[in-house]
Amino acid sequence: MKGIIAIFLLLIPLKISAISAEAYIVMDADSKRVLEGKNIDKEKLIASTTKIMTCIIALENKKLDTIVKVGKEVLNAYGSAIYITMNEQITLKDLLYGLMLRSGNDAAIEIAYAVSGNMENFVKKMNEKAYELGMSHTKFLNNHGLEEKDGEGNTSTAYDMALLMRYALNNAVFKEIIKTKSYTAKTDGKTYVWQNKNKLLFSYNKLIGGKTGFTKKAKRTLVTSAQENSKTTIVVTLNDGNDFADHKNLHERNLQKYNRVKLLDEKTVIDPENEDKYYLKEPFYALLTTEEQEKIKIDFQINNQNEPEVGVANIYLENQLLGTVKIYKKEEQQINNKKEGFFNRFFRWLFKW
Repeated sequence: MKGIIAIFLLLIPLKISAISAEAYIVMDADSKRVLEGKNIDKEKLIASTTKIMTCIIALENKKLDTIVKVGKEVLNAYGSAIYITMNEQITLKDLLYGLMLRSGNDAAIEIAYAVSGNMENFVKKMNEKAYELGMSHTKFLNNHGLEEKDGEGNTSTAYDMALLMRYALNNAVFKEIIKTKSYTAKTDGKTYVWQNKNKLLFSYNKLIGGKTGFTKKAKRTLVTSAQENSKTTIVVTLNDGNDFADHKNLHERNLQKYNRVKLLDEKTVIDPENEDKYYLKEPFYALLTTEEQEKIKIDFQINNQNEPEVGVANIYLENQLLGTVKIYKKEEQQINNKKEGFFNRFFRWLFKW
């Protein structure tokens, strides 16, 4: 009897931590390291998580205070909406809040026309940005996420959507929008009050924010990011009927498991024989366990002495490449000034003065 009880107790945590998503990923926002996942490269319909890309394209191509006059194209909108009407005047900023908080498909359509003149040109920008970000298994057909009349829809992978979220988090306005729980918008004729559909934002205090999605074909999709101290994780689930609970569990267990470690910075010695010759413009952080920190190796490669960018620093966890940072060469004047010493520089300056 005791043996049966022991087996039962061992199975309990496995059941609690099981993730019901068809595909999912947990990514370190610093290094892009995949901390956990399943079917991370499987192409799936992504529904309204599409709107993360829509929001970023708008933020990078149009001013927030742009006044948008709602056109007849809004009549083609269906599904989730913020219920704007033809000829109504609304700012792009308000449209973006309606897009991300309420998943307004009507907002998405008006954003496309405001930024690019039509849906086709806007989608072209979306696919170009996806290519730029290395989202090699992603294809956008529209900017709202609904399937087209032929049943085709926007497709991506858990990995690609994590890359997109990582990029989007660098935009301060995007972060402000997705963390907003409630927003009031005023147009020339109406006042709207929108509450965020992302229920996890109200129940998990480490959440930065994210974007929900659902269609009958895609099922439930969700992209979120959470932060504890300086540690930031990104979670993507595709076709997950228990997505809110799964995201909380995935964020929590990975935030608790790892430490944020600075592996490189501007003080890093790249070449011991030429300490003042090279430098890094940016630090490199990664989420690592205590045991993993002992297995980090950094390979400095100097291969082009004639350009400001002379090489790279490759950071490895055993045989896994965690990231690459560019190495730059200091200008000769900088090197000479540092070697010259403080007092020599002072007296030379004083004499010249």
